[in-house]
Amino acid sequence: MASAPPQSSQTVSTGDVNSDSNIYQLIQAHQEKAARLPAIEEVRTVLDRSVRGMLSTFSLKYDGYPSGSMVDFACDHDGSPILAVSSLAVHTKDLLANPKCSLLVSRDPDDRTDLVITIHGDATVVSDKDKDGIRTAYLRRHPNAFWVDFGDFQFMRIEPKVVRYVSGVATALLGSGEFDKEDYKAAKVDPISQFANPVTSHMNKDHAEDTKAIVQHSTKVQVDFAYMLDLDSLGFNVKAGYEGNTFKLRIPFPRRAEDRKDVKNLIVEMLQAAKTSS
Repeated sequence: MASAPPQSSQTVSTGDVNSDSNIYQLIQAHQEKAARLPAIEEVRTVLDRSVRGMLSTFSLKYDGYPSGSMVDFACDHDGSPILAVSSLAVHTKDLLANPKCSLLVSRDPDDRTDLVITIHGDATVVSDKDKDGIRTAYLRRHPNAFWVDFGDFQFMRIEPKVVRYVSGVATALLGSGEFDKEDYKAAKVDPISQFANPVTSHMNKDHAEDTKAIVQHSTKVQVDFAYMLDLDSLGFNVKAGYEGNTFKLRIPFPRRAEDRKDVKNLIVEMLQAAKTSS
């Protein structure tokens, strides 16, 4: 089971947002009340949308020492990471000698304060009977990975044993904890997250001022800019600026989004509320 999130946490990534501490307190109060997915669903969803991580293995060449490799991966239907590995790769040789490994994934590699997830598990070679389904799942995230059909490549699946997570100040009270494999596999990927890329890209390209207006209305802080990072059924995350400081904020929807069309309706509703109050 996951450990309980901390009762208090900062939400601004660095320093005081303004010399006036009231601004900081305003943001803090807003973030503490902002609806977000349960930790296990957020972790499961972030992993499902991720494509690259740090694989750690027990080194075959340097006995007793760990070895790290950056690898592409995709999750199968129950959240197990899938690797397409070459027989020539050092980490492949390590895994065949000792299947125990870990995969570290950062939601935002450029932000050391954001969510970091580590899967501890055992890597096994995918059987021939499962290969077609695994190949499809991998190419869903890596459509241009033509090399998976090369003769020296094979698929390996990491069977999770424990999934740990830790979040910094940017993730607003998600905290830290861990899940066993049964709880992790039982968790669902948020259905709205699959629309994150097209929706956020469209909003950032064509409606950046609307996003800013929504954030200003929701937080009561006159941010200088706000760009959508991702979204789920309960709201979206933004990177915002205020007087030279950049930080991340969680902006909740008025209610849970049911589908992609409903996301659009909710954003329109939030924008109308912002314009009405201005």
